[in-house]
Amino acid sequence: MHPALQGLLTIAIGVSGCVGYFYLSNQFLDKVLFPARGPNAGRNINRANMIRPWLFLLPALAAIGLYLAYPVVETLRLSLTERVPGGGYRWVGFDNYVQMAAEPKFWEAMRNNMFWLIVVPAMSTAFGLLAAQLTDRIRWGNIAKALIFMPMAISFVGASVIWKLIYDARPAEQDQIGILNALYIFFGGAEPQTWLTIPFWNNFFLMGILIWIQTGFAMVILSAALRGIPEETVEAAVLDGANPFQIFFKIKVPQIWSTILVVWTTITILVLKVFDIVFAMTNGQWETQVLANYMYDKMFRANDWGVGSASAMVIMLLVTPILVWNIRNARREME
Repeated sequence: MHPALQGLLTIAIGVSGCVGYFYLSNQFLDKVLFPARGPNAGRNINRANMIRPWLFLLPALAAIGLYLAYPVVETLRLSLTERVPGGGYRWVGFDNYVQMAAEPKFWEAMRNNMFWLIVVPAMSTAFGLLAAQLTDRIRWGNIAKALIFMPMAISFVGASVIWKLIYDARPAEQDQIGILNALYIFFGGAEPQTWLTIPFWNNFFLMGILIWIQTGFAMVILSAALRGIPEETVEAAVLDGANPFQIFFKIKVPQIWSTILVVWTTITILVLKVFDIVFAMTNGQWETQVLANYMYDKMFRANDWGVGSASAMVIMLLVTPILVWNIRNARREME
């Protein structure tokens, strides 16, 4: 069957299935389970109305259970077992976690993730806020916003390929196609540098890629927040003699602080799961390992599903408090 026809058929079956489910479930609820007739008609109607929302939620809850809850439970199980030669698994308890904690590469990944968590959300949010403020003050601001947001449309692997060319190093006797080395040689550098192999600093070169991508996201959200600030507060500050810096830091920033925190935490969650950039640029070599790449190496290269699943649980445990805090803040604002 042609892929286009197969896609249309899948959509038709899916939509028909949903319509059929909601129609038949409502008929069963209203005609069979709680019929609106007889002496208990009023009570049956109330009971049916109480259950009806759960009928609508059931497919979503089933999908969440299948695609979210089950993988978490299965990953936890795998992290407490090890593969037995010839097939099957053997219960080992927390041995995989002990083995993981004894490996220097795991602590290298933890240290690097901590650097990413400190640098990337802070720089992305700061640059996004700066871009949002400045682009709102110039005539061609919308064009500038489009250019700054454009990296968001590029995949992480695509962005890594672009930046790999920027960091490229050729022998000294050849012309440098890497922008960074070309500038380095132009301003008096003796030898081209292989930037991605310089321990410690190479992590910051990798972080620059994600900052470049996420600045556009931060700018769009914070620009909307800045435009939502009442003009009266700004005009009052101007009449009181406040300069532009005081208006920005003492009037505008406090009013959008909750939005800044949402942007910050959203980028933080993304940073905890960063994988593509490190995998495409260095594959965790030269002291650039991160948790997600460590997990990939263990699972699919070393074929050690126990330690790989244990590292996945560590990532989940690190992400969960931030998610909970973000959701609680969102609910508090809605109330």
